Amino acid sequence: MDPVTIMVEKTARHVVFAHRLLDSRIEEGDPIGRVCGEYVFRFSDGKELTVPIRERLEIAIIPTPWGQLPLLAIPDHKDDPITWNRYGGTWGGSGHRQTEASQGSAKAFYLWAWENPHPEATIVSVTVKPKGPRFYLGAITLGHLEEMPFNRAAKREVKIVLPQEGDAKQPFKLEVEVDRGVATFPYPLPKENDEAFVADSFAGWGESQNNTASPAYVEIAANPSARIEVKQNGESLGAANWGELQEKRKLSPTPRLDLILMDQGRNWVKTTILDDETGKPVPCRIHFRSREGIPYQPHGHHNHVNSNFDTWHIDVGGDLRLGQITYAYIDGRCEGWLPRGEIIVDIARGYEYEPIRTRVKIAPGQQTLTFRLKRLRHMAKERYFCGDT
Repeated sequence: MDPVTIMVEKTARHVVFAHRLLDSRIEEGDPIGRVCGEYVFRFSDGKELTVPIRERLEIAIIPTPWGQLPLLAIPDHKDDPITWNRYGGTWGGSGHRQTEASQGSAKAFYLWAWENPHPEATIVSVTVKPKGPRFYLGAITLGHLEEMPFNRAAKREVKIVLPQEGDAKQPFKLEVEVDRGVATFPYPLPKENDEAFVADSFAGWGESQNNTASPAYVEIAANPSARIEVKQNGESLGAANWGELQEKRKLSPTPRLDLILMDQGRNWVKTTILDDETGKPVPCRIHFRSREGIPYQPHGHHNHVNSNFDTWHIDVGGDLRLGQITYAYIDGRCEGWLPRGEIIVDIARGYEYEPIRTRVKIAPGQQTLTFRLKRLRHMAKERYFCGDT
């Protein structure tokens, strides 16, 4: 095919292409990254810039085989909160409910955003040059905001507070909607403050669950221009701009809603639990949380077993929930993201060890934590063998 030139005659910070590949030979051994075509940008100052369009990078075939999503483009349907019932459903949907959001899939096109290195210069035209495999270009659109057109940011924790007592005491039924990003399910935070939690003599054995609407938290990943709306029983409590919340850290868009950005940055921390007597790692269960009660469970473990609901039969995995708290069973070692600053750790190992519930400070750059579990009594040595179901 011959090259095709499309006139633009406008400035832009980003140019978004809706395109799809029609032919692929990857399953026959063709290498990933095969150049399918080139987009040649011509500027008003006479300069030209050629960008290769490569399979599995900027473009891919549709329907897309499992595991063959392009790395630099996104589907034409956005990621969304799961559409099935949060509060129930079939056994087969248990794993899906735990993900809390579903990845969008391409129906007609993949969208690839090109960042213009010369946003001050007029783009006169874009020339499409085929280079082998057939592909289809459906549309081109221009972006004028400084942000990327598609969200690439990681999730950040937001505390939700309902200042009015009538709202706060309602049974928990919050929803959070984000138009240019995605949000997890919102979850209630503990009723008790962190001082009461640490001082509780019931260390290692859970916490009463809060079933009211406030306080709560949600995790959000979105573009700065995104709109966040919080609803209770389908009624809007207020909406805010995500970029403004990240800048100011606290917003009160209406008298019925406060939003507080809690994220202070994180470290990837490796934690070891030692038997104080032997000095060796010992299996146990562990729970990490912020002072506000936001959980940060080890990598590969749930923050909320069964989504904090009473149903016992829909979870996948081997963790444990006692009231408000989800514990991760580990072999004495675990690792994952922990927030910088002061956190609370809750550790237990059966009935013969003294539980640990304590505060720990995660300093910038810190990568390790170590705790020692002390045995209260060695019943097996006394010829008494107990079981814990």
